[in-house]
Amino acid sequence: MVTGLQYNEIDNLLEDGNKDNDRGYWDIVWNKPGEKNIIDKLYATNFNVIMEDENQVELSFTRTWDTLDSSKLSMNIDKRFIILRGISGFYCYGILERLEGWPDTDVFQGRIVFKLKENLFQYMAVSDERQRIMPTAHDREMGQPLDYKEAVLLTNPTNSFIKGEVDDKYQYSCDNKENRVHGWISQTPRTGFWMITPSDEFRTGGPAKQDLTSHTGPINLNMFFSTHYAGEVLAMKFRDGEPWRKVFGPVFVYINSLSPDVQDTLTLWADAKEQMFIETENWPYTFPLSEDFARPDQRGVVSSRLLVRDSYVSESLIIANSAFVGLAAPGEVGSWQLENKAYQFWTQTDSEGYFLIKNVIPGNYSLYAWIPGYVGDYMYDPFIIVTPGSSERVETLIYDAPRNGPTLWEIGIPDRTAAEFFIPDAQPRLLNQLYVANQQERFRQYGLWDRYTEIYTDDDLVFTVGSSSYQTDWFFAHLNRYFYNDDGNKTYAPTTWQVLFDLEDVDQSSNYTLQLALASAHEAELQVRFNDPETDAPHYTTGLIGKDNAIARHGIHGIYRLYTINVPGSLLGIGTNVMYLKQTRGDGPFRGIMYDYIRLEGPPEEIY
Repeated sequence: MVTGLQYNEIDNLLEDGNKDNDRGYWDIVWNKPGEKNIIDKLYATNFNVIMEDENQVELSFTRTWDTLDSSKLSMNIDKRFIILRGISGFYCYGILERLEGWPDTDVFQGRIVFKLKENLFQYMAVSDERQRIMPTAHDREMGQPLDYKEAVLLTNPTNSFIKGEVDDKYQYSCDNKENRVHGWISQTPRTGFWMITPSDEFRTGGPAKQDLTSHTGPINLNMFFSTHYAGEVLAMKFRDGEPWRKVFGPVFVYINSLSPDVQDTLTLWADAKEQMFIETENWPYTFPLSEDFARPDQRGVVSSRLLVRDSYVSESLIIANSAFVGLAAPGEVGSWQLENKAYQFWTQTDSEGYFLIKNVIPGNYSLYAWIPGYVGDYMYDPFIIVTPGSSERVETLIYDAPRNGPTLWEIGIPDRTAAEFFIPDAQPRLLNQLYVANQQERFRQYGLWDRYTEIYTDDDLVFTVGSSSYQTDWFFAHLNRYFYNDDGNKTYAPTTWQVLFDLEDVDQSSNYTLQLALASAHEAELQVRFNDPETDAPHYTTGLIGKDNAIARHGIHGIYRLYTINVPGSLLGIGTNVMYLKQTRGDGPFRGIMYDYIRLEGPPEEIY
């Protein structure tokens, strides 16, 4: 456990009013299959000085699993701390290991936690747009609990400036690809405490996976893996004696301060960002001494170019500009979203579609991609084998975008989020003022799930192709409607949305195609019907899908899903048609889906 951090004149940056095991620590949430979850703070009392000279100290705290004690987490733990001369902070990393034959185990979450001194750190920064004065832990305890324990209405906070606001740690979540630096500022003395993550390679779920950052406490986190915004599909489940080893980190805890001639305390944030760029540029580090951490000369490079083929859009191949391209464990198309045990390496293509994936740990990978503006996922069929020092140039890659016919109409933008749709104002009594000023992330306001009922008071959403606008007329999430029953209890019921569209001509002997892309789903079932809402059997149903919980946790996306649905022309007619979208699971406010993009395609045509 990290019990104290001295810096300049501050005797301890951590909250020394807490117990020794509740200041700075690792923890893992796990269970034996079918049993209750256990939070293990990874006590590791075998201590070794790995290196000690005038420029570097590396310490190791290890715990070896006792094969006779089945009540404990069946992993070997090695927690490392590194201090370098001239560097204002310290590095943390860990090696987790399971040997062959060890018992079945489910592992849900792993992280590093630092609980900072409350009377010092009151200003939090997650990004340029997301930073503010924060409530105290006592403010939360005295506040009004809301729909779940993480959300509290601040009724009498110490700082009256934030009175009447909602505090919820999930309002400060972040995509892995953007989660590089976050932390806290003390005004007196003027000091910053920052978590810097120079690489995503050890995080699970890929670059779009969301997770927690800093939040009220004051608490500073590094989430290495979790089921947040995904559900149990991202739990690591070890079965049949599966062996495993992985290095998490190093991550850098950076501490900075201001000279007397600098007036603006936000200079600490600017300096932390600059340090983040330095750490990222220096990745992979050369100084960690564990043999399990792959050094720069032990890694490889993979490069290529990605193009798109969509003959209904262009006769020639299309450059895949700003596409996300990555190497992850071999699997199926899109399986990188659910991959949770191995490393992933991602980059984006340039304006000509070229990409370079650097610093890849040796291994056997599949190459995956997704392209903003196009539905679906790409996967390169052959495995890519990376060896130490290798430079693999792959043939030009061509993504055949899912398409069966010309576009008849479309709703939204295929970008894997619901951010382009209508996001309502929050209820005035449930605001977080940060997202009043920051309109780009207004979806992070609390309670938007009930705003659907309050806006669509009598009838559900009806969208008319050609006259409605998805920016203003398509609610960002397909939610349940609430009402009060005879006992005065709040109750929820399913809703059915309608899409009205005109067809001048219908080939009833041909097939049409509905491309239905979902940005998120939570314990939901989407049924699709055409022109008859009362048919017992829907034309298509997704079945029960999703445990993303992105609605409750203010995420604008979760796990991406694409459904390519065959629509017989016999279901359609000349003139006005109606597509009914019913989310059938009405139990509770958080069951629902977020759409990414919907497109109806006509019958196939000959393309020359």
